[in-house]
Amino acid sequence: MIRLHDVSKKYPGGVMALNDVNLEIERGEFVFITGASGAGKTSLLRLLLRQELASGGQVLVNGQDVGALPRSRVPQWRRGLGIVFQDFKLIPRKTALENVAYVLNVAGHSREEQRRRAYNALRAVELHHRVNVLPEVLSGGEKQRLAIARAVVSEPVLLIADEPTGNLDPDLAVEIMRLFREINARGTTVVVATHDRDLIQRMQRRTIVLENGTILDPGKKP
Repeated sequence: MIRLHDVSKKYPGGVMALNDVNLEIERGEFVFITGASGAGKTSLLRLLLRQELASGGQVLVNGQDVGALPRSRVPQWRRGLGIVFQDFKLIPRKTALENVAYVLNVAGHSREEQRRRAYNALRAVELHHRVNVLPEVLSGGEKQRLAIARAVVSEPVLLIADEPTGNLDPDLAVEIMRLFREINARGTTVVVATHDRDLIQRMQRRTIVLENGTILDPGKKP
């Protein structure tokens, strides 16, 4: 699913965020990426999402050399991915149902199909009773569940989450991980970047440790 070959990322001013990283994540895995602040976690995710280009090496995601993608094709390519951010990135003026359905609208699905699949995604994260509510009245945990529903409504082959529990209390963090585990059980590859070591220990999944832009520990594959 993911292959990185001798990947480096150097920012202006000479800051080396990633240095000759080699990594393989198989289809269907559930993987944590961890490390101290500045270790390179976010830079790595940004390369996987084609938000930035590597300074060297090759990044393959689901068989696609993302560095070779023309900029014009990037939005369409990302439709095959699910993305969850720490700050939710919800649309304030759209209801919970509309936030989720928007992804399907962009992909060109019929209105009926949008509503059906959006409702089913909300039901999967136990938010189907909040379909007509705006994000501003949702709790932090509900907002993150809404963001997850939006990320998985298109049935992505890969779900990438960047510090998805950073703003949540420990109990809610465990609940979010339970949802990710269920999504993974349905066949979606899940990659979660987090600094929460307690959460990682609870989940007992493969953990890739970054330090100063290199892989300190690639983790044990299942």
